[in-house]
Amino acid sequence: MKKEETVDYHIKTAWHAIARMYNQQALKFDGTMSIGYALLNISSEEGTPAMKIGPMMGLEPRSLTRLLNSMEEKGLITRQVDKNDKRSVRIMLTKEGKKMKEKSRETVLKFNEAVREEISNQKLNVFFEVVQEINSVIERSSVYEKQLT
Repeated sequence: MKKEETVDYHIKTAWHAIARMYNQQALKFDGTMSIGYALLNISSEEGTPAMKIGPMMGLEPRSLTRLLNSMEEKGLITRQVDKNDKRSVRIMLTKEGKKMKEKSRETVLKFNEAVREEISNQKLNVFFEVVQEINSVIERSSVYEKQLT
């Protein structure tokens, strides 16, 4: 099977193109796609527990720590002890963090608008269904438990 015939090849190349595009936009604001994505996952009003951000973004604890440290150094977030659970730390957006979150939101919306102008709702709905089904296959699959011959 050629790489162009595999499902993962098309998903990976599309994601890399999207990531490059977002990173190019983020550089204009001294950011990265990862920072933008993290900002979008932090509540602007009450903040978000640090331990919830990693799973939302699919990050390991070490990677999350590096990302949060970078965001703190850039003045985008602060860390505050949770008032209800003193063992937990909430990530709060600073004024600058809220501005960059809005820029990230606008960037994502603009990309989605551009895609929707070019691709019909019918095709997008089929795409969403296929991606959901692929995720279902991954979640329930025992592909690698079967003996490969």
